[in-house]
Amino acid sequence: MSDKKELRIAMIGTGLMARTHSNGYNRIRDFFPELKYKPVMKAVCSRTEAKVKAFAEQWGYESYETDWREIIKRDDIDAVDICTPNDMHADIAIAAAEAGKMVLCEKPLARTVSEAQPMVDAIEKAGVPNTVFYNYRRIPAVTLIKNIIDSGKLGKIFHYRANFLQDWTISPDLPQGGEALWRLDVDAAGSGVTGDLLAHCIDGAMWLNGPIKDVSAVTETFIKERVHQGTGEKQKVGIDDACIFHCHFENGSLGLFEATRYARGHKALYTLEINGEHASLRWDLHNMNYLEMFDHADDGVVRGWKQILITDGDQPYMDRWWIPGTSIGYEHSFVHQVADFLKSLEEGKPCEPTFKNAMMTQKVCEAVINSANSKSWKDTGL
Repeated sequence: MSDKKELRIAMIGTGLMARTHSNGYNRIRDFFPELKYKPVMKAVCSRTEAKVKAFAEQWGYESYETDWREIIKRDDIDAVDICTPNDMHADIAIAAAEAGKMVLCEKPLARTVSEAQPMVDAIEKAGVPNTVFYNYRRIPAVTLIKNIIDSGKLGKIFHYRANFLQDWTISPDLPQGGEALWRLDVDAAGSGVTGDLLAHCIDGAMWLNGPIKDVSAVTETFIKERVHQGTGEKQKVGIDDACIFHCHFENGSLGLFEATRYARGHKALYTLEINGEHASLRWDLHNMNYLEMFDHADDGVVRGWKQILITDGDQPYMDRWWIPGTSIGYEHSFVHQVADFLKSLEEGKPCEPTFKNAMMTQKVCEAVINSANSKSWKDTGL
């Protein structure tokens, strides 16, 4: 262990994503022992002292702050991990980059393209290592999809479709804004399901199938007013509750995407399917350790959809975990992203998606919103 180089990490935020990232840092030493960088949980920051103190004790952070600016000033911090509401991403990321610190950020990059661009510029100018947590790329079945597509097995791609369905905002009594519900407040979130759910689908689609050229979208806000936790008064809801869009990819294929928080019975149903000239693939987050494949090259008498269990050691990431036939879960995707980031530091290579790469997803998200508002096709600028 004496040859390990410490990576002193400061976490900004104490919500769900801060927990997933913190778990990722904590598990590295157990399952990726060969990595030269060792995460050190140096500090965590949140505005409420009692809460941040308890978080530090639970997850093993050495210290805590209640002002993120104090984190930036500290010379015992190498990397800042941003797990705050979206409206805080830009200020923290820019300040951290200007201070020469590595920057890791939860998705989406920002609320808008104009807000995200200075973040990319600051990162590029400082030349600091960076990454954005689009964690679904690191689910072994999804990584295997990438490997199969890159091998040419599918041939020419014709269709890509994805959806992300939830049901947690159906009640009109649910307030907007404040702790835990900032995703319903347009000022904090920037958008609704487009930036929260479809951003994952879009990032995955472009990683697997290439850039999206243009989009045509429809959005709906089903509940027009909600009580705001900050003011106690009813206010207009500015986010999109549901979104459907279709698109053209640069490679000539067509895309179809849907996201909603009003699909009763679905808690986090993320599915994707890709249809090529020789084969098709489909995947479902609820069965995340399985990949379904149809291969037209199979003999006709046995040709059909088959289910591939992703637990063998020669499949992506799985050599790190248990024995074949036993599964891993959602949290492991964050462990994988932390491991990939640490490996990128060793190799001096970018850890995708970088801020610059995540800007592509931001541009598509903004084109989707603009298309829905104008009821017209919009180019993404990619």
